[in-house]
Order: sequence, then structure tokens, then C-alpha cells
Amino acid sequence: MAASGSDALRGPIDGLPALPSDLDPRGKHRGRGEHGGARHGLLLGTQVLGAALSTLLVVVYGVYWWNYHTFNAGLHRLPIFGSAAHRPSHDIDGKDQNILIVGNDDRESATDAELALLGTGRDGGSLNTDTMMIVHVPGNGKKAALISMPRDSYVAIEGHGMGKLNSAYPDAYTATTGSTDAKRAAGGRLLISTVQNLTGLTIDSFVQVDLLGFYRISNAIGGVQVNMCRNVQEVNSGIKLHQGINVVKGKQALAFVRQRYDLPNGDLDRVQRQRYFLTAAFRKLASAGVLLNPLKLQRLLSAVQSSLYLDEKINLTDLAGQMERLSANSIVGQTIPSDGFGTSPDGQSIVKVTPATVKTFVNRLIGNTDSKVSSAKAVDPSSVTVDVLNGGSGNGAAATNAAVLRQIGFVIGTTGDAGSQSTSTVIQYSSGMESAAKALVPYVPGATLQQVSGLKHITLVLGADQLSVKPKVTASASSSGAAQPTTPGATSKSAAAAPKPIDSGCIN
Repeated sequence: MAASGSDALRGPIDGLPALPSDLDPRGKHRGRGEHGGARHGLLLGTQVLGAALSTLLVVVYGVYWWNYHTFNAGLHRLPIFGSAAHRPSHDIDGKDQNILIVGNDDRESATDAELALLGTGRDGGSLNTDTMMIVHVPGNGKKAALISMPRDSYVAIEGHGMGKLNSAYPDAYTATTGSTDAKRAAGGRLLISTVQNLTGLTIDSFVQVDLLGFYRISNAIGGVQVNMCRNVQEVNSGIKLHQGINVVKGKQALAFVRQRYDLPNGDLDRVQRQRYFLTAAFRKLASAGVLLNPLKLQRLLSAVQSSLYLDEKINLTDLAGQMERLSANSIVGQTIPSDGFGTSPDGQSIVKVTPATVKTFVNRLIGNTDSKVSSAKAVDPSSVTVDVLNGGSGNGAAATNAAVLRQIGFVIGTTGDAGSQSTSTVIQYSSGMESAAKALVPYVPGATLQQVSGLKHITLVLGADQLSVKPKVTASASSSGAAQPTTPGATSKSAAAAPKPIDSGCIN
């Protein structure tokens, strides 16, 4: 016999907890004989309040159940992990979760009204995954990492030779026959395999966001606050923002994450914007103003649902359990290190990357330090000569940072331009310089260590990530995953300093 509506509310629904019996509106009513007549008035008032609270709980519980099941039932699932063949044999981070988030110009879910508002058509899309990030969610609930990968990174793509990272998805998509979902799944699998070979991480979950994702999500949460370093107006993307604080939503939010032209560091600034936007959006999503407002929550669920393609195994409940322990302040964001810009044999502009360097960087970023530098004994800064080179950090950055290092006590060698662009700030050292490198690491929080042969001095290459030398050691040095030396002069107060969140400063 089927359970009645009230009985159905008593038991758990698909794993959701049942209401406590004392808050269940159908619970046993205790009468006068059980409690005594003198307390009847108090009990009546308590029962009325209890009934009201119980009814509210039932309503909230029902709304949550309806939202969860409506949302989950409408998700677009792709058979990504049907085979484990694309997974590397060794996962460097154990039980932590790594979610590959990709965005492309798929316009299938866009309405005619949305396309008209954006001034585009349904046939102008692209399969290229121009947004690619790994969200590393630690199993221990500590610092998460948002790892950006430039779309033009030149990498090995299984079965297709060398190519840009953003071409892996369309390479497999176009080579696959069958349904559109079968093609999407093939594209996702090849991209996952390529990213895993580049970073050494096992990708546990796959999330694809279409063109309208940023547009819809920003509208649903009432916009995202961004702090611009300068006035920005560019015709190709349609962006128009003033220096300082702006709230971007809809078309401007889409332009903010898609602009490539008229940026000081081109595509490198673009990936920083995407990381910045997602962090700012996460900060707003974590606020009570969104999560506790039924109307905003419903708009958000509807927006996300129509813009996402997920792998078939991702468990949103488990993932939410890990994410709820995080805040925007506990997310460390970096772009993978590069060897500058270049040109492919067929004449395309590319970003040169070395997988071994990327894997070392990822290890350090997520807290797995196995470098020779981490086991070395730091020397006094006065015995270390540092060359400071500008690889994309802005005019005068080399001289400014060299001056700070000189005040700390380091000896300054050469200052000037690096000769090529670098996505990340890098401390370069040669064999035998491990102790000298360890002395510098704490003063450049977030920098990547890189062993290079033939250097005369420790070399600090200031990258497009805008990292800079800090006069005192901060905890962000350890949060970057770089070596964690015992530094002369470091105090407990400075060691306790919290790293700045990704979206705390201005953005190009």
C-alpha cells in the first residue's frame, strides 16, 4: 500500500534526513493528564510555536527536496568515465577531488532572445575549450587550488600529435560518429587525458559550461564585483568598464571573461580574469543573501542547469559537503608556468610549456613538496645574489622588486626584461644553488621553483600573475606549495599572516 503524504514526509527521501520526531507536526500530542493542568497555558503556547516551526521545517524541507530533485533530474550527463584507460597510473594527491571545468562556445542551449541580446547567431559557435581550469578540492577541507591552463598551451594530444590544449576536445569531437552527446563525451575524454598527462593530476570530475553559462549565472546572482586596474573599452568583446569597482552581469560578465584583445598580457590576462570571476562568484554564492533566498536560489539552479554538461559519476552532494568547508579566502589561484610565447610549425601563436615543470608546480601548489630545495638548509640573504627579470609583470617591476630584495639583504645582480613572457613568477636555480633558492622562496609567496642548468645566480622572473617580493615572510609562501624553509628573522606573527584571496586586488 502506498504511503500517505504525511507518512512520506516522515521517512528519509533519497538519503535526505527525516524530520526529528519532536518537530514532526504529526507527533503525539501530550494532553493535560500527562503534564498537569497548571502548565496547560504554557504548553498550549509551546505547542502552537512548535507546530508553526514544524510546518516551516516541512515547507523548507519540501522546497529543498523539490529543488534538489528537479535540478538533479534535469542535469545533462555525459558518459565520460565509462573507461578508466585515460587515467594515469599514479595520482599524486590521493583522495582529494580534482574537477576539470571547461568552457566553450557551444550555443545549443541558448534561446533566440539571448542570442539576439548578445548580438550573435546560433551558427557562430566554436568547439574549442577556451576556458580550462582544475579545481583542486582537498579532502581535509583546507586550502583549495584553482589552476588555470592557457588555451594556447602547446602540448602532446594522444592520436593527434602536438597541438594547442584547446584543440583536444574538438579533435575527438569531430573524429567521433554517433549522437552529439557521444561526440561531447569523446571530446571530454581526450581533453581529460591531455590535461592529466600535462599536470600529473587525476581528474575525478568533468564540468563543461557553454557560452551562456557566465551570462546566466551572473544574472541569477545579481552580478559579480570586479576591481579593474584601468579603464577598459574594447570593440571585439563589447566590454566597457571603468577603473575601480564594477558590478558585471549578463553581457558585460561574458565580455569580462572572453576579452583577448587590448590586454597587456593577452591570453594570460584572460585566464586570470576567468579565475578571478569564478572566485568572486563563489564568494557571492557562499553568502547568505543568495543561498537563503528561495527566489535567488531557484533562479541560480535554473541558470546552472541549462548551461552545464557533467560526467555521469559526479556526486553533487558529496562535492557540496567538501566545498561548504571552504571560503573564497581559502582558494589559492595560479596559472601553470610557461616558457614564453612561440610559433608552431604551422605558424600558430602558442604558449610553450614543459610538462615536467608543470607537474612540479602542481605538486607544490597543492602541498606536495618533494623538491631538493625543501630539504636544503637556507643560507643568509647576504650571501645570495639574485638576478631580477621582468617576464610580464608591468613596467618597472624588475627595478621595484630588486630594491625590496636589496633592503632585505640580498645582493642584486642583473635587472631587466626576461626576453619572453611568463605566466607565473618563477625562482630559477641551478644544481648546487638549492640553499640559496630556499633563502629567497619565503619572500616571494606563490612563486614557482624551477631548476635550470647553467645559471650564474639565482634568477627571479616576475610573471603575468603580478606576484611581488614581500619584505616579510608570509604564510602564503607555504600556501603556494613552494618549499617552506626556516628563514632567519621570520616571526610567529608574520608566519600566521593569511594569503590574500584571488579577487582581493585589481585585475587587468
